[in-house]
Amino acid sequence: MFPPLPQEKAAKILEKLIQSLEKGEIVLAQVARVSEERKNQGVMLGALVCKDKNGNEVNLVTNSGNAKKIENGKRKTENDFFGEIVFVEPVVSAEEIENALAENDKEIHEITKEIQKLKENLTEGNTAHCSLLTAHLKQLCAASLSKVHALYKFHCIDGNVRTLKEICAMYNGGKLPPTGTGDCCAPKLLDYVFAHDLMPISLAETEYTARPEEQGRAKRCPEPNFPLSTFHFPLIPPCDERCGILLPAMLGLRILYQDNAICVVNKQSGLLSVPGRGEDKQDCIESRFRRLFGDKVEIKQPAVHRLDMETSGIMILAFTKEAHRELNRQFEAKEVQKEYVALLDGVLPKMGIAPHGTMELFFRLDVDNRPHQVWDAENGKLAVTEWQFLGVERYHAPDGSTRNATRVLFMPHTGRTHQLRLASADSHGFGCPIIGDTLYGHCDEGERLMLHAKKISFTHPVTGEQMILECEGEF
Repeated sequence: MFPPLPQEKAAKILEKLIQSLEKGEIVLAQVARVSEERKNQGVMLGALVCKDKNGNEVNLVTNSGNAKKIENGKRKTENDFFGEIVFVEPVVSAEEIENALAENDKEIHEITKEIQKLKENLTEGNTAHCSLLTAHLKQLCAASLSKVHALYKFHCIDGNVRTLKEICAMYNGGKLPPTGTGDCCAPKLLDYVFAHDLMPISLAETEYTARPEEQGRAKRCPEPNFPLSTFHFPLIPPCDERCGILLPAMLGLRILYQDNAICVVNKQSGLLSVPGRGEDKQDCIESRFRRLFGDKVEIKQPAVHRLDMETSGIMILAFTKEAHRELNRQFEAKEVQKEYVALLDGVLPKMGIAPHGTMELFFRLDVDNRPHQVWDAENGKLAVTEWQFLGVERYHAPDGSTRNATRVLFMPHTGRTHQLRLASADSHGFGCPIIGDTLYGHCDEGERLMLHAKKISFTHPVTGEQMILECEGEF
């Protein structure tokens, strides 16, 4: 995943941490039993710079896993590294994990040994018995892993404490995450920050190896990181498989790209782009953006464009007035290209619709039925939409039923309200609504609007670089 916060300040703390490790002023002490296959593996080192309520900066460091811990070494210096940083403990200790595994641990080892013996002398009877034991072993391992996962709870930026199970339901389709989820540096550091009412500013991670041939060495870069000046070690972003599940829930945003001028996020379905009317409609991408980045956001309304609440996908926000102004100009001049993917409730090829084309429709607000739009060839605004069929597939509904649906790539040439929903559902368009459309179609319980903004290309408002960002949907 893309680094969710600026890295430079935290990278300086990492540099001091590595220097102190190499001098022996601090050490990575083994504090828990480590498995044979992992004993020579390296660890990740992480640093996070944050501010307290008084605006004072607080520097945090940690390492990945829970078998090692940063401690004072034998050599002492006048500038004690531990005098200027806080070491962050694991979210769940090694002892807690061992206790959770203890109940099934003995039986798991016994069954494993029995399976190995049976495999050494395979007969028809042994093969059947081996299959039964293997199935039972999988059940025991799954039960143990579930107990470990139940230990993990994370403080989030909105003040809530969420269990790993809750987070997986929100961001991983309810599936159990990989082993070690929650033991990476980034979630440890952010959990501490939000538990202590601090504001994160900068986050950086790097790999550090403890292999005998390279004892106490960070991996080196031939050149320093640009533009982070002197850092000759690689800055590694949080991992997709574990942190990609946790960090969006903890930060409130899925960040695809950010720098000093802009931030690009993947908005989830069901979340407003900007605040609505009333207290219950203040939670939105804009408010979460300002909450995370604080006074770095110079403008009150940083969203450059909007997505419908039910639509997911790529959305751009600006930190500065200049960036916001330039991106607005690009949108107005139709210099920004966007692509959406949608799943329509029917088989469009059988309706005689061409697999590729462009439609021009005219819609206006239905003042008696807001926020619906209605066809109006005389007073409506022109909406130009290009489409391409991606294929017909089986859609699996939340109630367990299945039916045929058409996956369509939409390339809007204008930016009208509900443009793609109307291009799909209205009789002047395809006459076939997007699945889950509460306004122009039908939405079953547990269903979402199957419309996702998957790609956007624009010119960076400061550097002039051509930016192309893509993000696949969850359907």
